[in-house]
Amino acid sequence: MAHLILKPKADRRLRSGHLWIYSNEVDVAKTPLQQFMHGQQVDVLDHKGKPLGTAMVNPQQLICGRLVNRHVDAPLAQTDLVVRLQRALVSRENLFAAHCYRWVYGDSDGLPGLVIDRFGDTIVIQISLAGMELLLEPLLDAINQVQPGLNILLKNDGKMRQIEGLEDYVRIAQGQVPELVSLQENGVAFVAPVWHGQKTGWFYDHRLNRARVQALSKGKRVLDLFSYVGGWGIQAGVAGASEVVCVDASAQALELVHEQARLNALGNRVQTIKSDAFAALKQLKEEGERFDLVILDPPAFIQRRKDIKSGELAYLRANQLAMRLVADTGYLVSASCSMHLQRSRLVDIVNEASRKNGRHGQILEQGGQGGDHPVHPAIAETDYLKSILVGVSPGY
Repeated sequence: MAHLILKPKADRRLRSGHLWIYSNEVDVAKTPLQQFMHGQQVDVLDHKGKPLGTAMVNPQQLICGRLVNRHVDAPLAQTDLVVRLQRALVSRENLFAAHCYRWVYGDSDGLPGLVIDRFGDTIVIQISLAGMELLLEPLLDAINQVQPGLNILLKNDGKMRQIEGLEDYVRIAQGQVPELVSLQENGVAFVAPVWHGQKTGWFYDHRLNRARVQALSKGKRVLDLFSYVGGWGIQAGVAGASEVVCVDASAQALELVHEQARLNALGNRVQTIKSDAFAALKQLKEEGERFDLVILDPPAFIQRRKDIKSGELAYLRANQLAMRLVADTGYLVSASCSMHLQRSRLVDIVNEASRKNGRHGQILEQGGQGGDHPVHPAIAETDYLKSILVGVSPGY
């Protein structure tokens, strides 16, 4: 195998458990990056030639390499795929009663650039790394060894593929996959738009935080902002909320909110508003509306490090507007899926929103992603999800 040699001291992060290699850590005089093909697997050596492991490389990226084994001359192969898929499956099956979860979560499961979400007997695969794309056929064979007979959709249309120089495509690899597939989360039935929905069609990561909302929802009036297909609001309704209002800018998403309501026999307790969430927050305030529980789970306002300042302002504005609609002694769930937003900063934002609204905010609980999105202890970026349950009462 070809060698990738690092600069002096550039091996420290890898030896401490990290998996990523940055382009400025490579000794390009000895091993020019441009000599490697996209997705090629190489041996990684420190500046003295000592082995560090095997990595997939992409010479065009800032993160130009990702370790897949701690031994050299050990490229990721079908046997490794079988073992790692099996290990990830056992972990999820131990955690969740229903076969509905994120089966594979990239680096945290030793499979960089790979996400697999499971919906019963259907799985949706997303590949965002050139090296993993080269292993697609062995991957499909490995899946069939571990869980034969699944329906498999390849939903390879994410933005990272363009960065990796990969073409977009969505196609069935095996079996039959309808437009909507069934799933169950926290005992509630849903359908997910796996062909045309966001990401794989569903977001399992907030499972535990939505369970907390269920426990708080009985008899309450609930506002679900950026609702998508109703993951939060429908669970609140099933738990006994007196009324649920879901707000989203997508008409297609809101159609599915109503489908979820019908599926769970919620009658007319679920209403929808098609609107930009910020505009809806202002309009609801003008109409004098108040809610016992407001759920604020926006898309990532911070996509890149350079967006941190503007993104934090967007989170602050959203939290300020949302808190105005919380009834006295009500609750606000403030969430963020932005990897670049520190949890401490979200706490600061909640505090500032409380102060500017003249309210007393108490942080009652803080949550993160479920166990099917395991955090790699050496890679902070894998710990991205934040949820804060805030008790809101009049100021004093």
